[in-house]
Amino acid sequence: MFRIIAGILVAFILSIAVLIYFGLYAVFRAVLYNTNERKSGHVPLPTGEGYDQHQESMQELVDLMKEIPYEEVRVRSFDNLTLYGRYYEVKKGAPLQIQFHGYRGEAIRDMAGGNRVAREHGQNTLVVDQRAHGKSGGNVTTFGVKERQDCLTWARYAAKRFGMQTPVILSGVSMGAATVLMAADLKLPDNVVGIIADCGYTSPEAIVRDVGRARRYPEGAVWWLVKTGAKLFGHVDLASCGAISSIRKSRVPVLLIHGDADRYVPVRMSRELYEAAEEAGVPVRLEIFRGGAHGISYLTDVPRYTDLEMEFTSGLMKRYIREYSGEKESERGKI
Repeated sequence: MFRIIAGILVAFILSIAVLIYFGLYAVFRAVLYNTNERKSGHVPLPTGEGYDQHQESMQELVDLMKEIPYEEVRVRSFDNLTLYGRYYEVKKGAPLQIQFHGYRGEAIRDMAGGNRVAREHGQNTLVVDQRAHGKSGGNVTTFGVKERQDCLTWARYAAKRFGMQTPVILSGVSMGAATVLMAADLKLPDNVVGIIADCGYTSPEAIVRDVGRARRYPEGAVWWLVKTGAKLFGHVDLASCGAISSIRKSRVPVLLIHGDADRYVPVRMSRELYEAAEEAGVPVRLEIFRGGAHGISYLTDVPRYTDLEMEFTSGLMKRYIREYSGEKESERGKI
């Protein structure tokens, strides 16, 4: 009898373990895994409240970006993936902005507004497909944990290709914003002069918990499932870093942008990022767009967004060019 009971108990425990294992895998596939079909598929424009009134403008921006000639660029990631980007050149030797799109987004959709601002004000742009998106390699997205290392790879590529005399701004929307913020404490090339983060979240844990809470799931359980699935199947620790800790160590000024009608990444996260940077003495500016839905602050107020970004980037870039030229003149004088 004892053996029968023990056998039943072991079978029950194994059944539970199998259910948990496959449950974790299902969560991993749903949240972090992008199939090749999904990667190469069309990413539609967002719809619903806050977006419908901007449909025509969004489509015009995307269509414009599709028409502009670009150079295809590929680099190797730290873990040997091929990363893909589009280089849009306005003028040889012009300052450069490297732009990163959001979670399961598309580069020419998410960055269309910011790219237009940069191009029309004389900046070259490098618009990248994040890992597990578009034409970049991999199938696992990691909420910025590995993507921040990809950001470093792109920054080093830009420094090598365009030279240290070319100032670089890192910019991103949503997960792209979290990516550039989480890269802020890495050893970026000295010609990276600033960061623009539009509606970024504070950490992978914070955004996963927030989404779980918004959908009325137990947020602690949701986070455990996503975090554990990521470790088991994606080989990544989502708790290993976050934008809050990284922004405190930024050596460059940061511009934070957020719409106060954002239903995906709450505006309080940018406020928390601002407070963390300010407490650490990092030059930081926070601009909130009234009525702005997730990722479309640009369309909420085009003139203000344009002026804001140009004021932030042009000053930093001009100062870097002037200082870099001065250093070179000084070096030549010593020879």
